[in-house]
Amino acid sequence: MKELGTINRGISRLISEQGHGDLLMVCDAGFAIPKGIEVVDISLAENKPMVLETLHELNKFFSVEKMIMACQTREINPALFKGISKSFGKKVEVETIDHAELKTIAKAVKAVIRTGDFTAYGNVILVSGAGNRWYCENES
Repeated sequence: MKELGTINRGISRLISEQGHGDLLMVCDAGFAIPKGIEVVDISLAENKPMVLETLHELNKFFSVEKMIMACQTREINPALFKGISKSFGKKVEVETIDHAELKTIAKAVKAVIRTGDFTAYGNVILVSGAGNRWYCENES
């Protein structure tokens, strides 16, 4: 029985299937997930779990090189934007785009983790990155 890391079998499998540059979305309870995209729905009740809680757990074992959020997140919920922006550390790039464009990009994600978060515009696309385990004899 798995007792370390995430114990959610769906999330554990999704993470292990991510390669460098693949897209994984963590979304709020109301995001219109495109048809045909695999979803691991972890919503339990209103605001359970929250997007930030989910990202903090993912950060323990998932390498991210970039996050993509809607500019509306920063405008409407600046505290959430700041929290998401910091969730994977200062070195992770944060790109903002219009919410309509985020919905278009969401059609290309490998999978979505849906939370119970009722915070408006609480959606983020994570671009999988190479973590600090990779060895390079000569840095370019």
